[in-house]
Amino acid sequence: MTSGPAARFEINDRSRSSSAGVVQPPLLNQKIFAPYKIATLIETFESRGMAVEAILARTDLTVAQVSDPHTLTSIRQYITACDNIIAAGASSITGYAVGSRLHLSAYGMYGYALICSPTMREFFDFAVRYHQLATPTLRLGWRQEGNLAIWDFAELYGEIMSDDLRSFLVRQQMMMTSTHVRDVAGVEVRPTMALFSLSGTTEDEHILGCACRFEQSANELHYPAQILERAPQLANRLTRDMLQETCDRLVGQARMSSGVAGEVYQLLMLAPNRFPSMQAIANQLGMTERTLRRRLTAESSSYGAIIDDVRRKLALEYLQATRMSVDDVAWRVGFSDGANLRRAIRRWTGKTISEIRRQ
Repeated sequence: MTSGPAARFEINDRSRSSSAGVVQPPLLNQKIFAPYKIATLIETFESRGMAVEAILARTDLTVAQVSDPHTLTSIRQYITACDNIIAAGASSITGYAVGSRLHLSAYGMYGYALICSPTMREFFDFAVRYHQLATPTLRLGWRQEGNLAIWDFAELYGEIMSDDLRSFLVRQQMMMTSTHVRDVAGVEVRPTMALFSLSGTTEDEHILGCACRFEQSANELHYPAQILERAPQLANRLTRDMLQETCDRLVGQARMSSGVAGEVYQLLMLAPNRFPSMQAIANQLGMTERTLRRRLTAESSSYGAIIDDVRRKLALEYLQATRMSVDDVAWRVGFSDGANLRRAIRRWTGKTISEIRRQ
C-alpha cells in the first residue's frame, strides 16, 4: 500500500476500471441506490416546514417509494430533490444539516465495512475505492502530504448543477465525511482545516469546528496524519474482508446493469474463454468500433476494463464454487496459463488462490 508525501489514493488495482485508472462513476439515470439519502432530505426539511411534495417534485418518486428500502433510485433523482430544496429557498449552508444525519449505519454493506476497518488508513482507502456505492454526487479522493491526511472532493456532474446547488452538495459532503470519521474514530476527532472552492462565512467554521479557507482551487478536508494508524473503535478485519466481497459484487452488478458498458459486459459473459474483438462486439450492437469506443469512454469505461471485470467475476466464482484446477480456471477465463491467473488474482484481490479457496 503506497503512502508518504503526496501519495494519492483515488484507486487501486482491485477497482481499476479504465486504462487511466479512474473509478467509473455511476451514470446519472442508473437506478441502483436505496433511497436513504432522499429519505434523509425529507426528514431534514420536512421538520423545517417544507412540503414533501415540493422535495420530490420532478423525481418521479412518491413518499411510499422513498419509504420502501427495496426502491431503487438514481443520482439524478437525488440531485433533483436537492435542487428542489434550493429552489424552495433553503440556503447552501443547510447542506451541513443533511450531512450530519447521514451516519455510516445508513449506507448498508458499504457503511458496515467502513465501520469494521482495521485501521483508519484502510478506512480512507476503502471509502474511496467503493464510494460509487454511496449515491455519490462528488468524486471522493484522499492523499497524505507530510503530517496531513487530506480528503478531496471533485465535481462529477457539474454540467447539471447551479452554483447554489454545488455549494449545497459540497457542504453536505464535507459534513458527511466528518460525520463518518467520527463514527469510526471517535467523536473527538475533528478536521483541522477545510478548503472551499466557493465563498463562505464564519458560520462554516462554527459548524465544521475547524478553520475554513474560501475561494481556493479545491474542496478539501484536512486531518492530522497520525490518525491513519489508529485502530477504529469496532475494527474487525475478518468482518471487513467478508463485507468487501459483498461490495465487490455490488459494484459488479452495477456495471452489468448500466448503459452500453452493461450490454458489452453481458455479451462477453456468453463466451468468456474466447473474448471476441471489440469490432465483433460493436457489430453485435449495431455500431462501429469507433462509436463503441466513444460511448464507453463517455461512460468512463473501456473494452479492456470490461474484459478484466468479466475475468475477475468468473475466476472468483470458479475458484470458490468448484474444484477445477487452476489451469482449467485460467483457460475458462481467457488466460494462457495458471501463472497469469495467479498474478491476476493477486492484483484483483491482494490474496493468493489458496486464500481465495479457503474462504
